[in-house]
Amino acid sequence: MSAQEPIRVLVIDDSAFSRRTIVRMLEKSPLIEVVAWARDGEEALHKALELPLDLITLDLEMPRMDGFTFLRIIMSKKPTPVMVISGRGGDQDVFKALDLGAVDFVAKPTPRATPELATIEQELIRKVHAIRQLRIDKLRHQISRAPSLVRLSTSAQVASRIVAIGASTGGPSALMQLFSAFAEAPPCAFFVSQHMPGGFTQGFAERLNRLTNLRAREARDGDEPEAGTILVAPGEHHLEFAAKGDRVVTCLAPRTRSDKYAPAVDRMFESAAKHFGADLLAVVLTGMGDDGRRGVQAVKQHGGRVIAESEETAVIFGMPQRAIRTGFVDAVLPLSEIAPAIQSGIGGSESKTIHRKGSA
Repeated sequence: MSAQEPIRVLVIDDSAFSRRTIVRMLEKSPLIEVVAWARDGEEALHKALELPLDLITLDLEMPRMDGFTFLRIIMSKKPTPVMVISGRGGDQDVFKALDLGAVDFVAKPTPRATPELATIEQELIRKVHAIRQLRIDKLRHQISRAPSLVRLSTSAQVASRIVAIGASTGGPSALMQLFSAFAEAPPCAFFVSQHMPGGFTQGFAERLNRLTNLRAREARDGDEPEAGTILVAPGEHHLEFAAKGDRVVTCLAPRTRSDKYAPAVDRMFESAAKHFGADLLAVVLTGMGDDGRRGVQAVKQHGGRVIAESEETAVIFGMPQRAIRTGFVDAVLPLSEIAPAIQSGIGGSESKTIHRKGSA
């Protein structure tokens, strides 16, 4: 797909109202062409296999063939970027869809067909536009690697006491792969800012807690860093830090109307850099945009270290690429090498910048 060609979209939703609303929103962008729509998975599968498509928007609850079955078949027969449009109560369904190959999701304000659906227009169009940057082959590779990860022991010395990780599109699967690589919880505290709406981050944290060997939960005001624990920034809030006596604790700042992202990776990195200095390792994973670019500069200025995911594995290389271009990244690594790098303390005071194939 060239920059001049429209993004060809198939819209799938069993609600006629929702279909019309989604189509109308998408067609407001001159860069998007809705080439077809479907009422259920069976109808959608026929159209998806026949038509040239750049993206499919998918409702998961449908008659005849549900969204999960559709995802399994389309990813095996004709891998195509799929964006789930889901009600906020279906967080575990969304994560299951991401495991099956969906690249991202947009949360409906209500599961019912109401005019409130139009409130997602800006987010939906922004995410569809970002599909131009998506590498479907990287997504397939990431999914295929997940069950066969090399599990790391914790015998190596971990140099960084605090690890702060930022991600956007493709991040949930990447984070699951990264944390699943640890056979035992490493002796460092993890903080995660994943671009995700409110109502989903708690379910994501619970999923990390259930499926990895680390303790994970959504962050709260006043949490202290704890080795072997993952604290996930709540959706619609920024995860920052504050001094409380001789301790450093988390503090959550609610989203404002001017915020592009919430949680914002930049705000987490900048605040962590100020309070943890050389004890901090910042990691920038897959995602669109440049969130994290400003933050990695603050990390280096305060003596910390930075890893960025390489183009070799990033589903969307936007965020890592913008971080790398600052010149403040210590190591550019494929996803499978980031957990070992955390384990061994890559990017310490004597290390040099490391680039892997595909990181230019």
